[in-house]
Amino acid sequence: MMRLILTALVFLAGLFDLFLAIGFLTGPEQAAMGFGIAATGVGGVSTIRADFTSFFGVAAFCMMWGAWRRNADLMLVPALLFGTSFVGRAINLAVTGAYPGWPVPMAVEAAHVVLMLAAWRLLPHHKLGEIAG
Repeated sequence: MMRLILTALVFLAGLFDLFLAIGFLTGPEQAAMGFGIAATGVGGVSTIRADFTSFFGVAAFCMMWGAWRRNADLMLVPALLFGTSFVGRAINLAVTGAYPGWPVPMAVEAAHVVLMLAAWRLLPHHKLGEIAG
C-alpha cells in the first residue's frame, strides 16, 4: 500500500511540475512573475521559456514516467535537479540574506528531494554502481 501511495504522490508532483513547464512555455513572462523574475527583452523571455520549461519539464517527465513504469532510477534526475536548486538557494540565503517568502521555494524543493529519494529507495531500482558503472 505504501508503494502505491508513494507512486501516486510522485505522479502528482510530476503533474504539478508539468503544469509549471507548460506555463513557462506558453506564457513565460506571467509564469516568471510568480517566481519573482522579470525578463528584460526578447533574450530574457527566450531564456525563461527555454530554461524553466526544460527544468520543470524534464523533472516532470522523469517523475511521471518513472511512477508509471515503476522505474525508480528515473527519480534520481529530479532529485538532483531540485537538490541543486535547494543548495543554490541555501548559498544565496547565506550570502545575501533572507527575502520575503524565501522558505516556500526551499520547502518545495526539499519536499521534491525527499519524495524522490523515498521513491528511489522503496520502488524497484538498480544499484548506483550499475547505473554509473
